[in-house]
Amino acid sequence: MTPIKVGETIPNVVFKTRTRIDSNVENPFDWKDLTSEDLFKGKRIVLFSLPGAFTPTCSNTHLPGYEKAYDEMLQKLGVDDVYCLSVNDAFVMRQWGLHQGLAEDKTPGKLGFQKVKLLPDGACHFTRGMGMSCMWDTERGFGERSWRYSAVINDMKIEQLFIEGGANIQNSGPDPFEVSDAQTMLSYLRK
Repeated sequence: MTPIKVGETIPNVVFKTRTRIDSNVENPFDWKDLTSEDLFKGKRIVLFSLPGAFTPTCSNTHLPGYEKAYDEMLQKLGVDDVYCLSVNDAFVMRQWGLHQGLAEDKTPGKLGFQKVKLLPDGACHFTRGMGMSCMWDTERGFGERSWRYSAVINDMKIEQLFIEGGANIQNSGPDPFEVSDAQTMLSYLRK
């Protein structure tokens, strides 16, 4: 599978998300389908993708780095929002965000968190369309997941792309984390 390249258009898929509703029930969310166009069209978005919620590098470094950099990216560097994508479902992504201590956005219609938005790609449609799908079945027992990468997506097109190891690697022993981090993204955006 060949990864998407700078200048190419991202895949237009449907994300199965959960959005907050105005209710006092224990689980005040309802299903909401959002397309790539809903999320990316007419916007400059920083997207970072990772193998899985609750995994060590994703939880200890990747997500916390972008959460910390969020305000600078939006207030000073011309970014409209920051999304974290993983091949997990909306329920897992929400629980991971809560476990990470992300501040909730309880406004009806919102996706759950005030800063970095956790985007579920449970069926792997976006990840496959980006050419970033990888199997980690024999190495980690994960099955199909996203390879670790980050990108600036400007109005549905790849402006910049940072792929760990330069390509998606099937059943990789190592889980590289050198170029998709928040500091590399900040360095690019500050130019």
